[in-house]
Amino acid sequence: MSEADSTNRRYLALWFPLLPADRRRRLCGPDDAPVAFIEKQRGAMRIVALDARALKLGLAPGLTLADARARVPELLGIDHDPYGDRLWLERIADGCDRWTPMVALDSQDGVTLDITGCLQGYASSPSIHAEDSLAADVTRRLTEAGMTLRLAFANSPEAAQALVRYQSLPAAAEAGAIRRLPIVALRIEEEAETALRRAGLKTIGDLADRPPAPLAARFGAELVAALDRMLGRADSRISPRRALPAIVCERRFAEPIARTDDALGVLDELVREAVIALEERHGGGRRFVGRLYRSDGVVREIAIETGLPTRDPKVPARLFRERIDTLADPIDPGFGFDMIRLAVPAIEPLAATQLRLEGGRIAEEAMAALVDRLSTRLGRDRVRRFAPRATHIPEQQALVLPAVALPDPAAWQMPPPGEPPLRPLHLFDPPQKIEVIAEVPDGPPRRFRWRRTSHEVARFEGPERIAGEWWRVRVDRLPDPGPSTAQPAPGRDAMDCDAAERADPVLPPRPAKPLLTRDYFRVEDVRGRRFWLFRHGLYENETASPDWYLHGLFA
Repeated sequence: MSEADSTNRRYLALWFPLLPADRRRRLCGPDDAPVAFIEKQRGAMRIVALDARALKLGLAPGLTLADARARVPELLGIDHDPYGDRLWLERIADGCDRWTPMVALDSQDGVTLDITGCLQGYASSPSIHAEDSLAADVTRRLTEAGMTLRLAFANSPEAAQALVRYQSLPAAAEAGAIRRLPIVALRIEEEAETALRRAGLKTIGDLADRPPAPLAARFGAELVAALDRMLGRADSRISPRRALPAIVCERRFAEPIARTDDALGVLDELVREAVIALEERHGGGRRFVGRLYRSDGVVREIAIETGLPTRDPKVPARLFRERIDTLADPIDPGFGFDMIRLAVPAIEPLAATQLRLEGGRIAEEAMAALVDRLSTRLGRDRVRRFAPRATHIPEQQALVLPAVALPDPAAWQMPPPGEPPLRPLHLFDPPQKIEVIAEVPDGPPRRFRWRRTSHEVARFEGPERIAGEWWRVRVDRLPDPGPSTAQPAPGRDAMDCDAAERADPVLPPRPAKPLLTRDYFRVEDVRGRRFWLFRHGLYENETASPDWYLHGLFA
């Protein structure tokens, strides 16, 4: 990509140099003394961040708390909370979605926005540049939110991030400002930075004036790649926090609207616009996300899902209202919403269907509507549906997933008419250990004891041998079993099938060892009760004393 081509994109970098202090002041109010945020490093309590008053007193990050208090006795030491700061930065990035959907976090205290094509409407007059107008809007909103802010524009994200941290110059002097940046702005390894300084190369301009081949040979190819990205000679893009939705509709208001009913009315209008776009693309949506942007920077997100793709405007409009009615934390409009956005993340095929007279299709749509309403009212993970999984291990042949996560009812393999079921209707969670009298090494069970009751085996079928999946690393959990999909454990059933292929979604991890072979028997006792038993492990080949388990009961 040439340097001329890279100038077609524009980026805005935001830097919050006092993020921890701004967050504390917003949540706890102003402090009477200068504040230092500390954490334990190299065996001592060291300063990792300061507020503005402490910086003016000459303190700097990296000092130990004892040295800092020797200089400033009234210094207030607060434990650093990087997780809280990260969540605060995420909230700021959510608010930045009002200007562009392409938003990425930069380190622990910065945000980068791809504003290419997002400047329409900001040039209010020929004398005011669109970027200046955008910068004024960003500065006003974030300053009112209590944030200390610096910002910079550039043709590459690396240049914008470097300018905002190391130099603040107007956009007209952008090219010269980049050349005057120190080499630390390249974010290269410390060894390469030290070598460059010793060679007398201290700025980006010093490197830009030299041919790249000698630089790569002496200091590494990564230096040349970072330099090309900084100068816009190589294509460089940000990785946005959220994937771009297929359809986006929004409304901006000159005067914020302060009633939730008015916001719902706007959402209904946006739903109708989204439906028109879905019809043009001959598809439907299963997920609709509404975002309400308050004038003070707070963003409230409301998402709904449907079991089947739809482009009927009444369906998402009704679900949005039901979702809002069931929120534990009601929507607070505050000083009003100045923007409302509706997004359809993905479009799914929605072909025309012929209604059958017997009502099969009508019943399916009615069931999908019922599932949608229950999932919206009770919660996504409260209404579930069994989904088959391609595996021969019994307790892993079914997953319990949110009903709205499955596009269509799952198709299960049914035995031929007149044939007995090969699997019981009830699986024990976990399989229950029993005492068995059987012929060795691999004979069928003759008598077994379960729950203090002896059962004489009258008939049996088997064995059905199920071995471990050799292409995976399995875990033998029968001696200390975990929950199975027959009666799923809370928090372990709402997983997609891809995740289920990567890891066992129904059993907790334990020390890895090979899954022993199981020999299953369908047995019937003298009273006509049918059981599903298995011997765990091959005699002498896998274990010296195989154990027996009762895994299920037939109806």
